[in-house]
Amino acid sequence: QVQLIESGGGLVQAGGSLKLSCAASGRTFSSYAMGWFRQAPGKEREFVAAISGSSISTYYADSVKGRFTISRDNAKNTVYLQINSLKPEDTAVYYCAADANVAGIWSGTSSRAMYWGQGTQVTVSS
Repeated sequence: QVQLIESGGGLVQAGGSLKLSCAASGRTFSSYAMGWFRQAPGKEREFVAAISGSSISTYYADSVKGRFTISRDNAKNTVYLQINSLKPEDTAVYYCAADANVAGIWSGTSSRAMYWGQGTQVTVSS
């Protein structure tokens, strides 16, 4: 069982930056691929980024490439999402997820991630 707790969300002006964190419980964090998703009001949850257990591989949704950076610190059992040049359309609840492999986080069309956090709200004002 893995518990995920996101933090770092808040209200920020367009053009600003935020760094989201997701702290995971357990002693096998490095064995899990991790990902970030977001869900805006009235919209479906969408994939944002994923990272392999060793950080060798990272993946991003086309809509966030160049502005979002996913990283992890296995010694701290934490995955991060650095968000730069925030736009109002980035407003959403951001969730982190864990799975045994990256394909489970995001197959290209769907997620079957085993564990999910409760989410952290990001609101971008124009």
